[in-house]
Amino acid sequence: MDEDLVARIVLSVVMLGSGVLLVWMARAAASGKLKRNQVAGIRIPSTMSSDEAWLAAHVRAKRPTMFAGLASMASAVFALLPVSVPLVVTGVSVGCVVMLGLVLYGARVGSRAAQQVTATRDAAAEQL
Repeated sequence: MDEDLVARIVLSVVMLGSGVLLVWMARAAASGKLKRNQVAGIRIPSTMSSDEAWLAAHVRAKRPTMFAGLASMASAVFALLPVSVPLVVTGVSVGCVVMLGLVLYGARVGSRAAQQVTATRDAAAEQL
């Protein structure tokens, strides 16, 4: 088997696996099936402060995180196209940048949602 083909297959499997995991994680965390943990999800102080903050963050971040997964899956398909190696590298790199940008955006909006939950909870506690 040609070395380029093996590299393309490995790259495609890694990108497809990453995309599937991102989509699964986005759905599971936003539905409440993926609880607060130290392995998967948006794990920053604001989201880890409570179960309510965790869920709010992931509900808000679901859409961009799912699109990040789809970008990764598109890169997986691109890796197998019969085009030149430089074009594959460029296409997969663009897919990775898009994926990273969407994941970071999801973390940002998720963090804001978690902070809102915490602020609301703290304000309610002060009222008592």
